[in-house]
Amino acid sequence: MKRLYRYFFRGLLAVLPLALTVYVLLLFLGWVESIALGLLRPLIGSFYVPGMGLLFGVAIIVGIGAVLSKSQVREALALIELPFTRLPVVKSIYSALKSFSDYFAPRAKSDTQQVVVVLRMPGHELEVVGLVTRRGFADLPAGFLPGERVAVYLPMGYMIGGYTVFVPSSWVTPINMTVEEAMRSSLIAWMEARPGTAGQPKGVSAASPQSGF
Repeated sequence: MKRLYRYFFRGLLAVLPLALTVYVLLLFLGWVESIALGLLRPLIGSFYVPGMGLLFGVAIIVGIGAVLSKSQVREALALIELPFTRLPVVKSIYSALKSFSDYFAPRAKSDTQQVVVVLRMPGHELEVVGLVTRRGFADLPAGFLPGERVAVYLPMGYMIGGYTVFVPSSWVTPINMTVEEAMRSSLIAWMEARPGTAGQPKGVSAASPQSGF
């Protein structure tokens, strides 16, 4: 009986991530399909082919991305954003979401803002992985300590939140890891070693959690 339980939970742990991913993906695709189909309905009437709305929605998103690459359009978009940046409650929500999406937007490799770093406090062996979110503090109110400092976001496990700390730039060391890799590793509390790295012993699958102790 214990062996059956062990097999059951092993199979459940193998299937659950895939099932949840497919479920969330289907929900998102269904939402895009319904929205896009609602826009198409006045043009196509009752004619419908499964996936038509999804293709139309993807085409709209790609088209918006292409249009927004023009500087003139971005200036016009800034005018459209004015109501969202002036209303008290809407301003807080919109600004936070826009700043978050802008941070993860594709940028040139020379951009130094998106940097994954290891934060080490002098005199302590504790290491924390975080993301540098800003380097300039001229626009912040008085009260922050002087000197060359950076803001580092420290994501918590399973994405239940995080902390932003302001530390001297000498405390952080850039590491060879993308923002996506750092966020994904934080999501699972760094239980999985990166494939092909020293943290993953030879012959051990990347799916096997590795202990750091």
